[in-house]
Amino acid sequence: MTNSAAQSSNQLPSFNTPMDPGAWLILLKAPKLGPVRIRQLISEYQSPDAVIQASAKQLRELKVPDNAIRWIKQAGQADLQNELAWLSQDGNEMVSFKDPAYPALLAQLHDAPVLLFTHGNVDLLSLPQLAMVGSRHPSADGKQTAFQFAECLAAGGLIITSGLAQGIDAESHKGALSCGRTIAVCATGLDRVYPPANLSLAKNIAREGLLVSEFLPGTNVHKAFFPRRNRLISGLSLGTLVVEASLRSGSLITAQCALEQGREVFAIPGSIHNPMSKGCHGLIKQGAKLVENAADIIEELQSHLQRMSSGLHSSQHREQRQVEQHSTLDPEYRDLLEHITYAPISIDQLVETTKQRVEAISSMLLILELEGLVQNAGAGCYSRC
Repeated sequence: MTNSAAQSSNQLPSFNTPMDPGAWLILLKAPKLGPVRIRQLISEYQSPDAVIQASAKQLRELKVPDNAIRWIKQAGQADLQNELAWLSQDGNEMVSFKDPAYPALLAQLHDAPVLLFTHGNVDLLSLPQLAMVGSRHPSADGKQTAFQFAECLAAGGLIITSGLAQGIDAESHKGALSCGRTIAVCATGLDRVYPPANLSLAKNIAREGLLVSEFLPGTNVHKAFFPRRNRLISGLSLGTLVVEASLRSGSLITAQCALEQGREVFAIPGSIHNPMSKGCHGLIKQGAKLVENAADIIEELQSHLQRMSSGLHSSQHREQRQVEQHSTLDPEYRDLLEHITYAPISIDQLVETTKQRVEAISSMLLILELEGLVQNAGAGCYSRC
């Protein structure tokens, strides 16, 4: 994660460290360079700084467009003041795809954003999420259903992720905030709120949850940005729940993204006479899981997490052996293990929750890994076996 509080907003960045925000921003703002190409360049040169320092000939050999090369070669003249000023403000951060805080599920997307701009509790990105989406003009029953499902699912430990739109999105955020946490994925830069009617809600989410965007600060709303936002909502999440949607609802784009990403899709049925139920009924016909209560979803996702972390060949014998191993552990090891679930958790998060030193945590994790109780999930994260 990068916060430029130490860097004056009226200075152009130097390119001295791999996590220098200026180098990342230069590449993100380069014309004709999408996330796939930027990741390829960084893979080739190991850091954004090295990409910027590469010669025009080297970049041309990698099929970088000429206008992008001109931009990169003029990096020292780039106007980054707006972005750096935003990053200097409390709570604002920038997470690159190289950062341990970058969400593992999102990283699986072929077009995953190179950078995420965040405001709030960035640790939520690493926790299990469920997307909740639906109509911007729901029925009263639909709004109540969204709030109640979000409330129950958040109480069950899931982070509720949605798009800050009016209607089902807003009710889902509110329900989650009543007893848990929520993430709002925005279709604008995080220095503005759309729709303006949800300004108060956005402030509450910033305090109690997290605002996320792949768009640079200063980016205004545009209809082309909503499908991009929708793929992030589903890409961050284990599954997507559609609460109420017409056949033309934009929330069906999110459900389609989830299907293409290999994620679970859930839908709540409604009256056959309600046009706002047609979209959900269509998803169910296509194979989405019909849900009647939050327990249906929690049960489905828990089993999914179990399969992800313990593999297809886990057995009752193995589970019993783990129980026996757990009972023989020293108290400090048992306490650490209680904080590790089947969803990856970072060492930094474990340090914060257990109040142990990082050296002690790292040592105990090594022992637990050798005992077969936890596994290294990559990027400095661990999960239960």
